[in-house]
Amino acid sequence: MADALTAEPLISARDIEVSFAGRKTLEHVDLDVFPGEIITLIGPNGAGKSTLIRVMLGLLKPERGRVSRKDGISIGYLPQRLSVDPTLPLTVRSLLCLPRPHSEARLKEVLSEVNVAYAMDRPLQVLSGGELQRVLLARALLRDPDLLVLDEPLQSVDFAGQIALFELIRQVRERRGCGVLMVSHDLHVVMANTDRVLCLNRHVCCSGVPEAVSRHPEYLALFGPSGAESLAIYVHDHDHQHALSGQVVPLAGGEEEKKKAAGD
Repeated sequence: MADALTAEPLISARDIEVSFAGRKTLEHVDLDVFPGEIITLIGPNGAGKSTLIRVMLGLLKPERGRVSRKDGISIGYLPQRLSVDPTLPLTVRSLLCLPRPHSEARLKEVLSEVNVAYAMDRPLQVLSGGELQRVLLARALLRDPDLLVLDEPLQSVDFAGQIALFELIRQVRERRGCGVLMVSHDLHVVMANTDRVLCLNRHVCCSGVPEAVSRHPEYLALFGPSGAESLAIYVHDHDHQHALSGQVVPLAGGEEEKKKAAGD
């Protein structure tokens, strides 16, 4: 992984504005995603989270502002919803081979990485919500992405599955060194598994490390003190720190050095 203090952003948005039917959906939004960090967009319904994702991906042109992407960047995308006609004979293998085929070995590799290799030839319709999201994550990983964009990956996943899926996303980041930009409403899980949070309500209300955001006045105005209290039990404990910009800076010596410094 490149030195986080000098790394070029994978993707940047500056002064983004979007309107629908004369109503501002996004106003003056800035965002950078760097290699090796997980950024989570949170906010109430209608806050513009998915709209911002579409702008970042180039699927929607903003009225104002610009998005720049690192040259040669590869992006893997997990959409918010996938509706499959129950009469459509589509297996996991078939989905992963759209729009182009992949070798058996490659399919097994990505499905094993997300722990659903057993589902290769199962119809999509018989998968649980958690299994389907893992298959969609595998499909995004087929691109060997520098950046993973995940729009509400916890759709139709139970609570235990949410925790396991977030842990899997963290592991993928650590193995591959990719950046992750994610949308979620599940704040209590997000706070334990993200490096930086951007709280959006058409504009950027606040951003920073999870603990700081959960105590920010604008965050509390949106979600209330009880929301912050429920997040407090989840500790953000990683082997890195954050520069003022939010970039990830590895700690020298890793976990063992931290333990020694603490006298363990």
